[in-house]
Amino acid sequence: MFSRVYSATTLGVDAYVVEVEVDIASGMPSQTTVGLPDAAVKESRSRVWSAILNCDFSFPNERVTFNLAPADTRKEGPSFDLPMALGVLGAQSSVDISAGKDLLFIGELALDGTLRPVSGVLPIALMARDEPRFRGIVLPKENATEAALVDNVSIFPAGSLEEVILFLEGRKTIEPFPNTGFDLQEQPNTLDKDFSDVKGQEHAKRALEIASAGNHNVIMIGPPGGGKTMLAKRLPTILPRLSREEALEVTKLYSINDMLRAGQDIVRARPFRAPHHTISNVALIGGGSFPKPGEVSLSHHGVLFLDELTEFKRDVLEVLRQPLEDGTVTISRASTTLTFPASFVLVAAMNPCPCGWYGDYVHPCSCNATQIQRYMKKVSGPLLDRIDIHCEVPRLDPDKLTAAPTGESSETIRARANEARERQLRRYRNEPIFSNAELNARMMREHCTMPAEAEDLLKNAIKKLGYTARAYDRVRKLSRTIADLAGRDDIRIEDVAEAITLRSLDKKYMV
Repeated sequence: MFSRVYSATTLGVDAYVVEVEVDIASGMPSQTTVGLPDAAVKESRSRVWSAILNCDFSFPNERVTFNLAPADTRKEGPSFDLPMALGVLGAQSSVDISAGKDLLFIGELALDGTLRPVSGVLPIALMARDEPRFRGIVLPKENATEAALVDNVSIFPAGSLEEVILFLEGRKTIEPFPNTGFDLQEQPNTLDKDFSDVKGQEHAKRALEIASAGNHNVIMIGPPGGGKTMLAKRLPTILPRLSREEALEVTKLYSINDMLRAGQDIVRARPFRAPHHTISNVALIGGGSFPKPGEVSLSHHGVLFLDELTEFKRDVLEVLRQPLEDGTVTISRASTTLTFPASFVLVAAMNPCPCGWYGDYVHPCSCNATQIQRYMKKVSGPLLDRIDIHCEVPRLDPDKLTAAPTGESSETIRARANEARERQLRRYRNEPIFSNAELNARMMREHCTMPAEAEDLLKNAIKKLGYTARAYDRVRKLSRTIADLAGRDDIRIEDVAEAITLRSLDKKYMV
């Protein structure tokens, strides 16, 4: 006796079809699962056995073999419970499952047959939409809102195994869940953080505005108490709104990692991740025996904030080179190689020396030149070269510190960043990018042309400041963003001059 039920699972950020085959043969009672299952899939046998019995059906007292095809790809998670149970019932002719031959079934079973939600539903729905042989997905009710973000695929939400059986036999109707579309209306800011809280530091606030508008990386250097962390934590309040395509990419990553909050269908705000400096390579970049996205991918289209940058292990920081350069991270294992998206704004903060007071006009620095040099070299030159904006955050003047805040609100700054980002989206509508920071060499030749006097200024900066080819490109991208914030399509000499300033730290830090 044999039956086949279609299911799906994820590999990396995409989904693929899994054929759940069930064969019941005479012999000693046993249950075997093949097709590279992980521990959670192997445990499905016990959940399936209990769920079938508790739904008043019999479980075959024979040899039962479950095969998850393709057999050469590892399967993980409890989402195969439902198709495995239906396969058993179909193989022993207890239930006619032929009505489900053009449907995908996913869901975890409780011991009483209740369906529980699973992760990775959005990528599966996107895959089902593009597979003409399937008309819809049967899944747990709690996953319906997430799956219904995808149009042109029917979503059938069910609460239990018994309900799915009645649906397949035509004894109960499950109405397709209405397509929810993409409502990207953000929730009001409840974090009580606003740029108007920050006193002084106009140069740093301008740097973060440019970073927000063009998706540029920033490093802030200064003594303790200057406001570096305060500024970084307020960056999310001025980030441009997520576009529909960006929101979909971010939601896929959070769905795969089972990080969508209860009742949340889509990620509406840009991610802000701030891992502690004790983080490991795998947690930051992603990985594991079966690779999962790390913090750099969970920051996709958002912000990765590394406070106290020099406290991170050197090898942990060095793994940031590829995602900062390519916007992706590739993880290779013996069984597979996966690529995860990782296009984020890196915001790093650090002190100028071990004691923190080098260059401060009040506290004398207790470090010698060798200690300062060793401290600054904890962050390698190649990594610094990949950071667009190098910004000093000095001690506040006493008059500014004691005065009432007078800066612009986050909403005002964000409005300018939104306009600049929308200008970029229109400009790159035929390109696979969302911001100026993602421009490649061909695109820069087309979109970052400069007048002769601006080119001459940049050439002088290359000679005097020793810019590498990468630094040269990043100054051009910064100039493009500064022009966009000014509402102009042309790049002027003043834009290039400001970009050079943002790239050049005070010489006192260059020990």
